[in-house]
Amino acid sequence: MAHSATVDGGKVHPARTSGRKKEKGRKERWEWSGLAFSTPYVVVFLFGTILPLLYALYLGFFQTKMIGGTAFVGFSNYVQAFTDPTFWQGFRRVSIYAVIQVPIVVILALVAALILDSGRIKHVAVPRILVFLPYAVPSVVAALMWSYIYGQDYGLVGQFFQLFGGKSPDLLSSQLIMFAIMNIVVWGFMGYNMLIYYSSLRTIPDELYEAARLDGASEMRIAWSIKIPAIKGSIVMTVVFCLIGAFQLFNEPNLLQAIAPDAINSSYTPNMYTYTLAFKGQNVNYAAAVSLVAGLVTMIVIGIVKFIGDKWSEND
Repeated sequence: MAHSATVDGGKVHPARTSGRKKEKGRKERWEWSGLAFSTPYVVVFLFGTILPLLYALYLGFFQTKMIGGTAFVGFSNYVQAFTDPTFWQGFRRVSIYAVIQVPIVVILALVAALILDSGRIKHVAVPRILVFLPYAVPSVVAALMWSYIYGQDYGLVGQFFQLFGGKSPDLLSSQLIMFAIMNIVVWGFMGYNMLIYYSSLRTIPDELYEAARLDGASEMRIAWSIKIPAIKGSIVMTVVFCLIGAFQLFNEPNLLQAIAPDAINSSYTPNMYTYTLAFKGQNVNYAAAVSLVAGLVTMIVIGIVKFIGDKWSEND
């Protein structure tokens, strides 16, 4: 035959050669198409994240004074940020906030997901949407709405206590303001975490549940021994996301500051402190240094939590 060739004669079969060329060409086209799909994200990530970080790093090496103008000061701003008591007070505050708020929102979301996945609720789409709905409310709107609810005189809480002739507690006092902020964030983000857990639970094969029930396992035992271990990865992911959000806390306290100025100052959180330095104190260089130090410390904390979480999720 015209297109046949023997391997023993040291010749390559034309059909095989053509197949390899087609496979190689297809692979190269796939590589180029993958690059084309990822280019928009790379461009946004470069100009929206990397370049601003580099510019902030650059600004931190300078100091601008009314007399003398801008001068290079090396690592002076960064050293000052690491030893700034105001910054560390704000970071200690958000750390306490994270230790309390993150477990609450994760546990509530997990319980809600387990209840929805139990199969004992009819028309599960309705409660699922209702739980998720607060996440669709912008954090600014949520903070304003809850600030009205917290009101002692005309707010919902105040009117409730007045209905029974009692005095409403000041939920925006310096002693309770942190819990008020936690309530707003938990209300807004519990549904988001619940949806992640619920989606993960739906991927577990039903055969595991049936085998456990045949062995006499209760629904609580199935949830504890099968469902939760199967979604450890999702739990770790949401814990990391919640921690990042906790250390970046800004919108809620910033809006409540106008209502409760005695309870929330301009350096209540690291992000508020950075905002105050940059836009109210006009100290952009030091604000850039503080923001990078805050980001570095947050990255270290998140890295430790992620390492511990990965070890936990790998254990069967």
